[in-house]
Amino acid sequence: MTITARLLPLFLLFAVVSCGGLLPEPAPPPQLYTLTPAADFSPGRAPVAAQLLVDMPTAPAALDTTRLALSRSPTTVDYFANAAWTDRLSSMVQSLLVASLENSHRISAVGRETAALRADAILMTELRHFEAVYSGSGPPQLRIELNLRLVKMPERVILAQRDFTLTRPAARDDVPLIVDAFNEAWHEIAPQIADWIADGLNEVRR
Repeated sequence: MTITARLLPLFLLFAVVSCGGLLPEPAPPPQLYTLTPAADFSPGRAPVAAQLLVDMPTAPAALDTTRLALSRSPTTVDYFANAAWTDRLSSMVQSLLVASLENSHRISAVGRETAALRADAILMTELRHFEAVYSGSGPPQLRIELNLRLVKMPERVILAQRDFTLTRPAARDDVPLIVDAFNEAWHEIAPQIADWIADGLNEVRR
């Protein structure tokens, strides 16, 4: 048998594979989504002369992912297909907190707790809920719940602690509109957080 005859079956096999008959189609990449920092704050309040560092938030493993979470019962967590955040949820929320607090102009300096910088206080955040909740046949409710602790430095004493919770209905059961509802909810809750932090930092400076 010639070399050509021996190679012919292999050539035919590769030809079939290259036609796509044996290889599955790759899954399409997910559509990426992000939220925008709050920028609309009540004017007229003087900034606090204090420096704040925002620590990386903590979150349950089911939430701390790039996937958009949904819940159909109090004991279940699922995810939207073909949709993802542009970053892990904890990292995205840290960025939103830093940028929103900077936009508020309520605090003289804000940064991330990543380089052991000196500061008057550290904001520690626990993400307890950040998902779309389905309770019937209609569009979901977006639920955000953050537990915030304002920690005085260098004593590491908790100055204040508070839960911030907000729910908002999505216009339709459609991922882009659900993300829009998340964004609107963040823009509503961020000014409340900024005011609460500024009030707590005023205590630090006294």
